[in-house]
Amino acid sequence: MAFRTITVAAAAVALLAGCSRHDQAQPSQAQAHGLDLAGMDKSVSPGDDFFAYANGAWVKTTEIPPDRSTYGVFASLAELTDQRTADIIKAAAASDAAAGSESRKIGDYYDSYLDEAAIDARGLAPIKPRLDAIAAINDRTALARALGATVRADTDALNATNFHTENLFGLWVSPGFADAGTNAAYLMQGGLGMPDREYYLSTDPKMVAYQQAYRAHIAKVLTLAAVPDADAKAAQVYDLETRIARAHASRGDSEDVHKVAGPWPVGQFASRAPGLDWPAFFQAAGLSGAGSLVSWQPGAVKGEAALVASQPLDAWKAYLTYQALDENWSVLPKAFRDEGFAFYGKALNGSPQPRPRWKQAVDATNGALGDAVGKLYVAKWFPAKAKADAQAMVSNIVAAFSKRIDRLAWMSPQTKAKAQAKLKTLYIGVGYPEHWRGYGDLNVVKGDALGNRERAELATYHYAVGKIGRPVDKSEWWMTPQTVNAVNLPLQNALNFPAAILQPPFFDASADPALNYGGIGSTIGHEISHSFDDQGSQFDETGRLANWWTPADFAHFKASGDRLAAEFDGYEALPGLHVNGHQTLSENIADVAGLCATYDGYQVSLGGKPAPVIQGLTGDQRLFLAFAQVWRYKAREPALRRQVLTDGHAPANFRAETVRNLDAWYAAFDVKPGQRLYLAPGDRALIW
Repeated sequence: MAFRTITVAAAAVALLAGCSRHDQAQPSQAQAHGLDLAGMDKSVSPGDDFFAYANGAWVKTTEIPPDRSTYGVFASLAELTDQRTADIIKAAAASDAAAGSESRKIGDYYDSYLDEAAIDARGLAPIKPRLDAIAAINDRTALARALGATVRADTDALNATNFHTENLFGLWVSPGFADAGTNAAYLMQGGLGMPDREYYLSTDPKMVAYQQAYRAHIAKVLTLAAVPDADAKAAQVYDLETRIARAHASRGDSEDVHKVAGPWPVGQFASRAPGLDWPAFFQAAGLSGAGSLVSWQPGAVKGEAALVASQPLDAWKAYLTYQALDENWSVLPKAFRDEGFAFYGKALNGSPQPRPRWKQAVDATNGALGDAVGKLYVAKWFPAKAKADAQAMVSNIVAAFSKRIDRLAWMSPQTKAKAQAKLKTLYIGVGYPEHWRGYGDLNVVKGDALGNRERAELATYHYAVGKIGRPVDKSEWWMTPQTVNAVNLPLQNALNFPAAILQPPFFDASADPALNYGGIGSTIGHEISHSFDDQGSQFDETGRLANWWTPADFAHFKASGDRLAAEFDGYEALPGLHVNGHQTLSENIADVAGLCATYDGYQVSLGGKPAPVIQGLTGDQRLFLAFAQVWRYKAREPALRRQVLTDGHAPANFRAETVRNLDAWYAAFDVKPGQRLYLAPGDRALIW
């Protein structure tokens, strides 16, 4: 269940071609007010390849920008949003705002990140205190303190399904499984520089090439920092990371909520996961008073703790030295920035060029002061009418989903009642949060790009730790308004639809309703449906992990899910590399169910009248084409490989083929048996 969102991550649109380790695949913007007929390829039969029929000409004529590893509608819209956000940030920087104000912090953070000359002039001086502290580690207790001091709130198991942190462990604070009214602390595996354990353990020739490139990268980073015996230390670092990878849970196991350990009292970690000086670790991490933490991947927590004891102290010091340098490459001198891009942007994701520095600075500022920037963004770009129109569409699709539940012939009245209760208590946030996070505790120093980055991460961490044991705010947002995405929050039973996705081609109040329902409507339906996918269906109306299904109903639901998983298993993304139908099942269920719900909502919106023919197409045809055109997408081979191996979203071209599970699509395009996408009625995965 990868990032319970409409698209790959990511929620954070940082791209490795630019400023961070983590490149998120982003699905060009269709023309506002109408379908892009010129972008279609009508030589292709819609029943054979609906993605190519809707987007074939666009695919043939569109080049991925050199600073990106992927490109499509989401990326195009993100580019527009970034430009608007940059203008807002620059205005804040030029406003001569009072010292300590949010506008001043925004401007100073952006300007400091943008000033590469100043970064180069300072050299390694900003990071030297951290490197000196690592060099001074002389025993396992000091090592535990150093490891604890690196913990950040940089993982998210269910909302963003982000299982990666380069730190040994990551923290996620969210409602508890058993008590959804109180925030709990979740400790998650980490410690890898590459995206996933498979990058270290696979013997596939492509993966072996990444392994060799990463070894060289580690050595280059240490050499640039004038670390003695850099090659030998690089070998130690790579060996240690490989051991950590072996201890890691797989992506599939990480997504299984039933494999999560119950809360471990802080005092029991030493006996449950021996090897690490846990009291020293928790004290340094500020978690001694947490009471208990949920071990999300208990086997990995045990395995990584054991490695702290079994591996040489010098190896851990080399590892921490490398991590300190590598995680900060975007705010270190040019040689480090060049090397960081060469591996993470070019080798790992295939981007020929880094993103322009101003785009990287926008991403960095959004990451540090997202809500402060968001307030300025919605004031400029999200009028009240847009919010009201979007809320009306949400209500319409929720009502359509409710009617679909009532019509399910296979579901018992008992389970239907529980499903309806969950739908009725669903909190839906549109545009921006009801309450904004403050940044009074964040000290932004103009000219200190690295210090600003580290202090921002620490402020976010302290914000998260401060929520442990406190009542849950069901209306809390997990995305900023300027994010081109949407998200389902299963433990809060809530949805967030940021302002930035509520614009063309997804949503345009002046456009043909069929386009809005095929665009933002399918997104809304997708996020609603996440509450009832293979993962969301395991949480009740309060957000508590609970089984609310009858055995027979759940068996039917699971069989339908298995059928959809098998459908996606058949898609070959690259020669010999197939989509993992179970890894992507949550997103695929949400796509199918969401498209069904938005189709029903569109029919209701017609008020019993026939849809007009526009651009030579019926209403149903326009809706399905609008859905397929928002999934326009191209990816470079390394980025596509990474997505298939590590992400819960199937490649966009296959998601466009979701239409093959809806009866209405067959009638709209006269799809017949023998065509490649044809599924017999009994084989169509109509789960909700």
